[in-house]
Amino acid sequence: MPMTWAIEKTPEIEEAIIRLARESIEHFFQHRTYMSVPPWTPEVLKTTRAGCFVTLYKRGELRGCIGTIEPVAPNLAEEIIRNAVSSAFRDPRFPPLQPSELPEVSISVDVLSPLEEVKSLDQLDPKKYGVVVESGFRRGVLLPDLEGVDTVDMQLGIALRKAGIRPDERFKIYRFQVIRFGKKG
Repeated sequence: MPMTWAIEKTPEIEEAIIRLARESIEHFFQHRTYMSVPPWTPEVLKTTRAGCFVTLYKRGELRGCIGTIEPVAPNLAEEIIRNAVSSAFRDPRFPPLQPSELPEVSISVDVLSPLEEVKSLDQLDPKKYGVVVESGFRRGVLLPDLEGVDTVDMQLGIALRKAGIRPDERFKIYRFQVIRFGKKG
């Protein structure tokens, strides 16, 4: 069954998504609040709901990555605004972004397809699909096409560790695809 997409990748949409992420971080620096969805935002971002991850890179190195597997905001534009701010200021692996760093930061936004439950490991491919592992309330996620993650076993191992799930426990596996907007690194 083919994955269904909430959005198409076009140069105009890509530019708007990256601009939205960057301006939301700038707005948070100035006002310490989330910005409203700007009037220039394409209609599809105001009417579509999807999970997304916003990843920040500084000089090619990861500087923050926060996202939602499934949508929690009323629309994709607000999802991007919230996740961009969280990536810049709330990723526990990094100190909050400083205004002086922003010019050096590149941004990518991954918009997720809906989750599909996986019945067999041969339905996975770490270059094509991200994974979600779930056991009770514990959930781990790993985006697709990450540098150094070349096997299904490696991908699942990382996702399980992130969730605090032992490999010998019972868990469900879901897969998803992404449309990546902006540059990786």
